[in-house]
Amino acid sequence: MANEVARRLVHASGATIPGAYVLSKHVSWLDLQWTHIQWVLIAGTVVTIVLEALRLFAGLEWVVYDKLTREYEQDNVAGYALYVFGGTLVGLVFEPRIAIPAMLMLTLGDPVSGLLGSGELRTIKRWPVLAAMFTTCFLLAYPFLPLHAAALAAVAATLADGVKPVIATYVIDDNITIPIAAAVTAFVVL
Repeated sequence: MANEVARRLVHASGATIPGAYVLSKHVSWLDLQWTHIQWVLIAGTVVTIVLEALRLFAGLEWVVYDKLTREYEQDNVAGYALYVFGGTLVGLVFEPRIAIPAMLMLTLGDPVSGLLGSGELRTIKRWPVLAAMFTTCFLLAYPFLPLHAAALAAVAATLADGVKPVIATYVIDDNITIPIAAAVTAFVVL
């Protein structure tokens, strides 16, 4: 359980990137433009690609990998990499009012859902976990999006988190699908 809590705290720490941009709009001396955030996302993606290549092909083993990756990620691209790729894609493709809530749904909504549903290997999460995910995602999106867009983006993120599709015996990780589903849905609705 300690590793699970640590994993969720690392997950939530990603909220600092969109959070810094939001904070910069309210603090005069913090002058961040969305392009600054995009460069940080690109840099993080480059570092992630290098680390994953070293881990998967050169045998790089760090204690942090033992603590924060799951057993099924040992020979596959790790969830943290998919998290970075999903967040970066959304940050590069969509405007801040869409990208920020999508990123927050991943960085804050997914850990809430993960802690509530920890230890369960289910194709579809239990309804109280789905309800908590939806509520969290809606509350994160509503400051940025109109009510209907926030609600539908939260539904998309909840489905991406709560239903585990399997393609050719590979489970599609919600770390990449949550931000993409939320952002695409918000974009289409708007």
